[in-house]
Amino acid sequence: MTHVADGAGDRDRIQSIERGFAVLLAFDADRPRPTSSDVAAATGLSRPAVRRILLTLEHLGYVEQAHGHWRLTPRILSVGQRYTATHSIVDAARPYLTQLAEQTDESASLTVLDGTDAVYVARVPVRRIMQVDVSPGTRVPATATAMGRVLLAWAEEPTIARVLAAGPPACTPRTVTDPKALRGILREVQTRGWALAVGELDPDLMAVAVPVRDHTGTVVAALASATSVGRCSPERLVETVLPHVLATAERLSRSLGRPSGSRFGATRDGFY
Repeated sequence: MTHVADGAGDRDRIQSIERGFAVLLAFDADRPRPTSSDVAAATGLSRPAVRRILLTLEHLGYVEQAHGHWRLTPRILSVGQRYTATHSIVDAARPYLTQLAEQTDESASLTVLDGTDAVYVARVPVRRIMQVDVSPGTRVPATATAMGRVLLAWAEEPTIARVLAAGPPACTPRTVTDPKALRGILREVQTRGWALAVGELDPDLMAVAVPVRDHTGTVVAALASATSVGRCSPERLVETVLPHVLATAERLSRSLGRPSGSRFGATRDGFY
């Protein structure tokens, strides 16, 4: 259930906006066409409040109703397009992702950290390797993915503590969920400069990821190449694909202004 903060003690927050976003986020794969009651149950808001919000969103063109059920309209996509239009890294990354996919014959992705999730902001697919669709905007648990672990490895300590305290989900029997073990993995990721995850998000999925840095040396995204465990062994992925991923991340980072004289991945920051 997605509850809405009550706003107590923070006069600068606008509760109606918080509630409006909570209602929008109630639409997901499990509730693609919910009723007002479904949205109320998902958000913890009253049915009258949900009804007013939905009618407002309908007036704005973001939702529509039919036979007592609601659904998002294509206009909601414009919200995500604003992110792409205002974040130069997405445009900068596209040719590099395409080149990486062509070099490796595997899917290439760029993700950023949002809360406890790694969020896809750009992707060049080669073949369907997961049971779920992956497209820009897709969220996956950061702790269970190679790209999420890269993002966490260079995150600030409060961010890491918050993610681990939230209770890392067990997506498959192989998923590491113990906070102490995950901290050890993050240390290893930062030491070697890349992350590998095998069968932790999806039993058939394997991915390797590396950091992407901006002109200040800050890790701003994770670049990943993913394949299925039936196509490649972890050892071969590291041996044959990782060098391409590292080289691509290096070129992308250079395009974002990372100094050419610095050694890629050498910066020690985050919780160390």
